[in-house]
Amino acid sequence: MENKLIGSSSPHIRSDETTQKLMLDVIIALTPALAASIFYFGFNSLVLVVASVISAVVTEYLCERAMNRPSSVTDLSAVVTGILLAFNLPSTAPWWIAVVGSVFAIAVVKQVFGGLGFNFLNPALAGRAFLVASWSSHMTSGFINPATDAVASATPLAIVKGSATGTLPSIMDMFLGNIPGVIGETSSILLILGGIYLIYRGTIKWIILIVYIGTVAVLALVVDGGSMLLYHVFGGGLILGAFFMATDYATSPITDKGKIIYAVGAGILTMLIRKVGGYPEGVSYSILLMNIMTPLIDKYVTPKVFGVAGGVKNEK
Repeated sequence: MENKLIGSSSPHIRSDETTQKLMLDVIIALTPALAASIFYFGFNSLVLVVASVISAVVTEYLCERAMNRPSSVTDLSAVVTGILLAFNLPSTAPWWIAVVGSVFAIAVVKQVFGGLGFNFLNPALAGRAFLVASWSSHMTSGFINPATDAVASATPLAIVKGSATGTLPSIMDMFLGNIPGVIGETSSILLILGGIYLIYRGTIKWIILIVYIGTVAVLALVVDGGSMLLYHVFGGGLILGAFFMATDYATSPITDKGKIIYAVGAGILTMLIRKVGGYPEGVSYSILLMNIMTPLIDKYVTPKVFGVAGGVKNEK
């Protein structure tokens, strides 16, 4: 008699999602903002992105060969890291800055800890932090004002903080991206459209980004009043960080409760750095700090497995 039932070990849920498909969705979502960066900041934006992506892919390939690991170059995760790192660079940065940052992000932050899924920090943001610490002059100045094609160090958040003088741009300019800043953070509307695409595709969940942006908005309203609220939300890297980096699977909590704690913490840290820290922007460091806190958050909010010591006892 032919067997009607087949016994097999878990998991029993199947999905056609792959890392490559998820990363391809992220690349598609970032493409409009990439096009805007080239339009506003010129050809050097494309040079930085290409240099960063090539360096990330080559470094991943060489590290996996050296460590005798299966190649994961085709999963496109290194491509995403390269794009996000380049998005955190001023358009005036030399090409070798993108190369060094990508090599550090992939080799040190990702591969040393075991590769994709084992890194405890977002590689692109960690690469940016390394570059800021090592070559601050290239990373924190030389911002181009697209409206005048002149080098301007006064980003909207620097003006709000009072660390630089200048005239605040219009809200419409911030939406469109016609403001000084790093190449990938300026066009809020295109980043939001890309993020909505990711939510529609199921690539990311809305919890972290809404709670993160909402926390920053509430604190900005309390601290600086309604007149500065939109500058805190759209005048820096909050939209880029909330949609594309804070939601990283490997470095954010597992449960919805954990995601809320993580996002609120990132929002509080962002405003603390912006208001009392040494930098006008705090998104990168706030996400990195909450990345470090993620294992602790998961430890205390993840439900215990039924039948496991410390959880619900499986008693008859």
